[in-house]
Amino acid sequence: MADTQTHFYRADETQLDPDQKALQINRDHAKYGIFAEIGAGQEVARRFFRVGGASGTVAKTISAYDMAVSDAIYGPTERYVSRQRLQAMLDREYHLLLHRLDASRGERTTFFSFANTVATHSYTRKQEGHGWMGIRFQGEPRQSPSEIIVHVRLFDSEPAREQEAIGIIGVNLIYSAYFLRAQPERLLGALLDGLNRQRVEVDMIKLSGPCFAAVDNRLMTLQLVEQGLTQAAMFLADGETVIPGETLWQKPVLVERGSFRPLTAPMFDMLERAHEQFETEPGLDGVAPVVLLEMTLKQLQVGDAIDRQDFLDRVDMLRTLNRPVLISNFRRYHRLVHFLSRYTQKMIGLPLGLIRLRDVLDANSYTDLGGGLMESLGQMCRPGVKLYVYPWLDRRTGQVITLDNYQPPEAIKHLYAHLRANGFLEPIRRFNPDYLAVGSNQVITALKNNDPRWETQVPAPVAALIKAKKLFGYAAHP
Repeated sequence: MADTQTHFYRADETQLDPDQKALQINRDHAKYGIFAEIGAGQEVARRFFRVGGASGTVAKTISAYDMAVSDAIYGPTERYVSRQRLQAMLDREYHLLLHRLDASRGERTTFFSFANTVATHSYTRKQEGHGWMGIRFQGEPRQSPSEIIVHVRLFDSEPAREQEAIGIIGVNLIYSAYFLRAQPERLLGALLDGLNRQRVEVDMIKLSGPCFAAVDNRLMTLQLVEQGLTQAAMFLADGETVIPGETLWQKPVLVERGSFRPLTAPMFDMLERAHEQFETEPGLDGVAPVVLLEMTLKQLQVGDAIDRQDFLDRVDMLRTLNRPVLISNFRRYHRLVHFLSRYTQKMIGLPLGLIRLRDVLDANSYTDLGGGLMESLGQMCRPGVKLYVYPWLDRRTGQVITLDNYQPPEAIKHLYAHLRANGFLEPIRRFNPDYLAVGSNQVITALKNNDPRWETQVPAPVAALIKAKKLFGYAAHP
């Protein structure tokens, strides 16, 4: 299921179980709120009732299962398991709580509204379970509210097990909001206390409000993948965190993978030229594709670790393209294709350089797969998937190598011919040959050494941003 093992952040070895967390909150009468739950029973509220002392915490519980009843309370919506429905639940219940109780106990109480809307397995619904969950809460009495919203995927095949997981993660969320909010990375890891990635995945989180004024949600998105709560997470160009399905659902997708340190002229040229060719594909049926930029954890490493500021420098730079950004733990392209196919059956385009293609076709890269290279290609080269290949400059000979004159190793010549003949590989035609000699390392070196030639080796908006924000170690001449 994963390329690497799950690892959750731990500042110490202390970990309370869900019942201990619920009981600790129940005994603290300064915390008081409403539980609104749709779709998987009242599993979170039930845990607070079960451990005893719930009268100190629970002002109200509500479950509005009937769609007409739910619409009457929270307003109409196209989808009941959605961020919009969750937000409406949090808004209404929090407003009612303050309206009814603030005058009588607001000076000594931190109020909260907790909500979830979940779709689990049922007699009529056999798909994978998922849901939205959130808490709006006061950090101090009468403080403006803060908020945590998460999206979870449920992998248990039995509804009772899914309901149990929802109860656990809900308790973890409430506890973390109150007791771990000063340590956002620890807060994130604690969401799956008592669970594991075989049962639950958290693929989106958003923190907002005065308790999280210093939090950058792009870093939290990175942490979702780095801590192993999910294999891939996404945010938009403006930094807004989203679940992949909100952006990719049944749309054609063109995704460029890279380190983007920085975005160089050839990388941009490869993306633009591939986009031009992708849009002419008959399989798109006139639908505009989503153009996505992907960075893997491996590509984010500088040395042996991920530098948080360097990561933010890269995503600030990528904002100039106004494209969504995907952070993933997919070492291989076939895992990326499998992930995208979860959300769309439309065409998938993958721009990559010829050198990268050579690595993709290297059997030595797949010794850990039972089916080796053929297993990887079988999963990647499915109908509707196409690789757009950018040329490579052989610096020894000065020759430009394209798909048309590339000579693959003898062992894969027939396989290569099969991929070409069946349309899985397509050369990028309208490339700029002047860019082929440009590499990321030489750009970074020139940039740090105040060599002005780097400015012609990246797109103009990227150069302007690097200079304005002094990204990647840039320092202008005194």
